[in-house]
Amino acid sequence: MTSVFHVATTGSDRADGSAERPFRTINRAAGVAQPGDTVVVHAGEYREWVRPRRGGLSDSRRITYEPAPGEHVVIKGSERVTGWEPLGGTVWRAVVDNALFGSFNPFAEEVTGDWIVYGKGAPRRHLGDVYLNGVSFFEVASRAEVDDPPRRTAVVDDWTRVTHPVGDPDRTQLVWYAEVGARTTIWANFRGADPNTELVEVNVRRSVFYPDQPHLDYITVRGFELAHAASPWAPPTADQPGLIGPNWAKGWVIEDNVIHDAKCAAISIGKEGSTGQNHSALRGDKPGYQYQLESVFAARQIGWDREHVGSHVIRRNTIHDCGQNAIVGHLGCAFSTIEDNHIHRIGVKREFYGYEIAGIKLHAAIDVLIRRNRIHSCSLGTWLDWQAQGTRLSRNVYHDNCRDLFVEVSHGPYLVEHNIFGSPAALELFSQGGAFVYNLICGTLRLEPVLDRATPYHRPHSTQVAGYAVIYGGDDRWVGNLFLGGDPGAAYGTGAEGEGPPLAGTAGYDGHPASFEEYLARLDDQPPSDQQKFLEVKQPVYARANAYAAGARPFEGEREARMLGAATATVVDEGDAVWLVTDLPAAFDEARVGVVTGRDLGRVRCADAEFEEVDGSPAVLDVDLSGAPRQPGRDGAVGPVADLRSGARRTRVR
Repeated sequence: MTSVFHVATTGSDRADGSAERPFRTINRAAGVAQPGDTVVVHAGEYREWVRPRRGGLSDSRRITYEPAPGEHVVIKGSERVTGWEPLGGTVWRAVVDNALFGSFNPFAEEVTGDWIVYGKGAPRRHLGDVYLNGVSFFEVASRAEVDDPPRRTAVVDDWTRVTHPVGDPDRTQLVWYAEVGARTTIWANFRGADPNTELVEVNVRRSVFYPDQPHLDYITVRGFELAHAASPWAPPTADQPGLIGPNWAKGWVIEDNVIHDAKCAAISIGKEGSTGQNHSALRGDKPGYQYQLESVFAARQIGWDREHVGSHVIRRNTIHDCGQNAIVGHLGCAFSTIEDNHIHRIGVKREFYGYEIAGIKLHAAIDVLIRRNRIHSCSLGTWLDWQAQGTRLSRNVYHDNCRDLFVEVSHGPYLVEHNIFGSPAALELFSQGGAFVYNLICGTLRLEPVLDRATPYHRPHSTQVAGYAVIYGGDDRWVGNLFLGGDPGAAYGTGAEGEGPPLAGTAGYDGHPASFEEYLARLDDQPPSDQQKFLEVKQPVYARANAYAAGARPFEGEREARMLGAATATVVDEGDAVWLVTDLPAAFDEARVGVVTGRDLGRVRCADAEFEEVDGSPAVLDVDLSGAPRQPGRDGAVGPVADLRSGARRTRVR
């Protein structure tokens, strides 16, 4: 026997939760919901941190939270602040009783932790924020800076060092500064707006929908607008709370929501705190790398496996305007599916910087499927860091990012197929063991070995650690991709992070052997040694049937490379539709390739594993970006659209 509990802004927490006598708060319903029950929330604005008390028991006995049909429900981590005092010009002051915040005051909490980067003497940022009619302000470092903030029209990306235009320069003059004592005083520049008549809100709660305890499994959250969380910096060596997330559990479904304005992470499917809590930043005795390695083994000791953690579904959400991530997760992300989401404007305020910022940032994304997402207007689209094994990026569209995809210190096998990478810095691969098949790559490719950080690899489709190794580079496969130029000067500026040269095409692999047999022969030619000869000999690269245009160049060992000459491809956003606009030469029609399977891609060397579906069968890559099948026995076009032809064309991709 299951129940449906109702919540309405006109209800009472002393009611029984029926449709006729609804509860007032979602938390009241969460306190009584049992496995199989549904919590239906009626239209309105709810300012609370929903903390589920229990989870479901299986995929068919979930606890579901959803709005009433056709009704719009907003859950916020902010509170409205009134009683602003004018100080002259466009500056106002509010003095807030600390009771509003309780034991957690975001204006006193710094954005800090492992891998956050502050320049010497740079001011610390805080988890507080101020919103005017839903628009987030910028924090400044002193009371004096509130008076006359500069109007900024350009910003330098921290990683690439490329200057980009600011989308809304007037917004950069909306600033705040706060001091916390017996009460919290906030000064803000409203640029002519009256905060006592407009809607002004401030961050109050760390999260909006997040359990206090781990292992509350099988919860569905669908159809809400979720906003305004003071979520903290979420590195892989700490507890990783977000605006919403399962807190180290299994089988959550987060779908059909609009999620925005998380200070750091919006959706977290990551680590909990017992396996490490910013020890490198707090203790200073070991690098974050070492503590992260320890956290993998510590997680295994507390039950990190398919039976207890992960297997979440995140789909059809719109996630925007967050400081660190739309989706973050270390360890707890394993075996999950992230699909059909629209992610944009992540990390573009650039109030703070560190090595954990991307639209999607995952560590240990074992058997994670990332497909059919649209990711644009971010500082970095997707960052797969450590243990990308069994990970599959399929049929995603990246455009107008500073960088599209970064795969770091992973051994594979990971699979990247039927994607569009439309930004100037398309791919950064500081990894090995990847397969890139049927992609359109419009920007540069950067390659780097990483010989000073050994990272784990696992038994196939498992969290069991099989070994660990450094990143030699190579051991990659490239089949049926379309490269369209790429301007290194547009991708990176002077002083950019990283060392490998950005190039158009796969020519950065020149010097690698083109077969495993050649690799073994080169090893055999080395002086007698154990591990040293593996540092001296580059791993093989397997490339065939890729097409290169607009100055892109192939790896010298590639078989059947097609050189096309002049060509263009652009992703055009028209609001309700996204189009791939191409102008390709006639030679493109000869660049054809058949259906590729895991059997064609071989076995990666270090992890000694193959490219497989999650059930262990060979991976099959027979559906293109548009959802059309690639037919066995028939060749299709290289790149992500199987029936694309030469000439000027517009192809809808979203």
